Amino acid sequence: MIEQADISNTVNPQLHLIKLLDDYEINVFTLKDIEKRVNYSFADIQGIAEKLVQKGLLKRIERGKYCRHNFNDEWVISNYLVSDGVVAYWSALNRHGLTEQFANTIFVQTIKEKGEKNIFGVNYKFVRVKKRKLTGYKMYGYGNNQYRMTDIEKTIVDCFDLPEYSGGYAELLRAFNSATLDANLLIKYCKAIDNTAVTKRIAFLAEFLQKPDFEVFFDYARPLVNGKYNLLDPIGLDLGEHISQWKIRLNISKEEISEICNKIY
Repeated sequence: MIEQADISNTVNPQLHLIKLLDDYEINVFTLKDIEKRVNYSFADIQGIAEKLVQKGLLKRIERGKYCRHNFNDEWVISNYLVSDGVVAYWSALNRHGLTEQFANTIFVQTIKEKGEKNIFGVNYKFVRVKKRKLTGYKMYGYGNNQYRMTDIEKTIVDCFDLPEYSGGYAELLRAFNSATLDANLLIKYCKAIDNTAVTKRIAFLAEFLQKPDFEVFFDYARPLVNGKYNLLDPIGLDLGEHISQWKIRLNISKEEISEICNKIY
């Protein structure tokens, strides 16, 4: 049960809020949930928070969302910008150590519509997806500073689904080649995104790059192969060798793939 505010017992409600944030080790919060988190009800929580912003003890993230004045964890903040937000795509590739390139933008997957934001000098790009695609994430970080991010397999599948958010197709190929992947999880996420072309591209690349333990994925992918040829790089030119087994047209040649992945065949 939330304790009700008693101003006679709380000389300074602003200091009392700061003390509760300290006690509960809370660095970021919304006005909607903070009183439940600290088990205390304030007479005017918004007014208190705004006064603390004016004094430089809190920072306003956006309307109704605040953090401590020295808190700058963009990954945690990203999850507060939309209630279902998940760090994904190029950002997740980097956090998983699958690319050394770091985007100037944090990509957040969500089912909600939200325009790009710049918070404390960090750009956030919100990629709206269908509800079935918002899966395959875990909690990362520690304690109250945890955040949702797609796991390695979902990150790979998402980047093949929307490669424009992957940091470039060459980076995606390198990431796929270097990642240790669970084929069963890839199947699960390919079913979720429901993009046959993605499944075909992954199957071809896994076979060509000799990814281990992929037979179960090949068994899943083979019945999905249709008569239509899909470009390996969907935003590249319509040219190159045709791979009939997977109905993929190699607008990136095998030699180029090998060079990109630093492998010799």
